[in-house]
Amino acid sequence: MNPSPVIDLRRAGLTYPGPPEVVALRPCDVTVQRGEYVTIVGPSGAGKSTFLNIIGLLDEPTSGSYLLDGIDTAAVKDAERTALRGTRIGFVFQSFHLLSHRTARENVELAMVYQRTARGSRRQRAEQALCRVGLGHRLDALPSRLSGGERQRVAIARALAAQPSLLLCDEPTGNLDSQTAASVLDLLDGLNRDGMTVVVITHDAEVARRGRRTITIRDGQVLA
Repeated sequence: MNPSPVIDLRRAGLTYPGPPEVVALRPCDVTVQRGEYVTIVGPSGAGKSTFLNIIGLLDEPTSGSYLLDGIDTAAVKDAERTALRGTRIGFVFQSFHLLSHRTARENVELAMVYQRTARGSRRQRAEQALCRVGLGHRLDALPSRLSGGERQRVAIARALAAQPSLLLCDEPTGNLDSQTAASVLDLLDGLNRDGMTVVVITHDAEVARRGRRTITIRDGQVLA
């Protein structure tokens, strides 16, 4: 029996009520299988952020349905949606969102506090995640002592610490120079080779080419 897709959008769309109504994302069918690396591209205002918000459980579709790991997200209560988002989706953003007065390890550990991970396992899982992204030697460094690339690696480690089904990245190299961006993309490649499902929202054609499959969104419509 085949496992459920990580992402399964079925005629899912989002329209903001008016007047006038604004169609942010037209009903679409999108499936992302476990272990895929998909990039999402499109011009500014095309609907990429709306798409990200839906698959990241930040917004609910106003039509159709969204199944995450086979779970119908419309059928769960708000607290369960929050738990799904915290345990099954790891977010990586353009801005690193690290606490300046906390070490790399503490920044990763703090993310697990909100996920109610047992205190005894937080430190171990934080160290494992940082080692996985190549920062085993920087566990006790403050963000001010880290390069931009290292700070983004801490952010990726923080996303990985919950052992999510999906790594969801929004312009993950937007604040990095080209050489540093390439090293972060190499890391995402490696994580995907290890089996992680990766979805990257980007306007950068070079970043988009890293994906095994690219989906274009234009004028609120998803194009295969």
